[in-house]
Amino acid sequence: MDKALGAINEMARRRIIGSYAIGGGVAATYYIEPVLTYDLDIFFIPAKAGLDELAPIYEYARKQGYGTEAEAIVIEGFPVQFIPADNDLVREAVANAATLRYRDVEARVVTAEYLVAIALQTGRSKDRERAVRLLEGAPVDRAILGRIVEKHGLTDRLKRLEGVFHEK
Repeated sequence: MDKALGAINEMARRRIIGSYAIGGGVAATYYIEPVLTYDLDIFFIPAKAGLDELAPIYEYARKQGYGTEAEAIVIEGFPVQFIPADNDLVREAVANAATLRYRDVEARVVTAEYLVAIALQTGRSKDRERAVRLLEGAPVDRAILGRIVEKHGLTDRLKRLEGVFHEK
């Protein structure tokens, strides 16, 4: 994965993508026990506005000799799914990402608070489970999380999730 992260950092340096942050299951493993995940989710701000925000990424990948697998680009042997930051919450999560190290490579990673909020917004069962695991085991700053969910209209979803969690 370190080589894939190096390639993603290079894409950001070359302005193929704007700012980015690792999200999804891989991001969660920075804060809680590892979970099974198929690919590396990269939330990104497009470098240039346009109808096809993914086209420059796929063009760059093709020139580098990277193949595709389903919706992922296989970069240095690791499947990477590029997901445009298409709403205010995800854009804010990218802007406020933490810079962490994976081996010798720096990487931007969505913070635990934003991972919980994005999971609440997405609402799939696997995302709710991830949110519970983060709330149980990650260093989630409840005050920051509270501000995020209130700002993005997710307070009721958090309360429902916590209600189910506390009933167990």
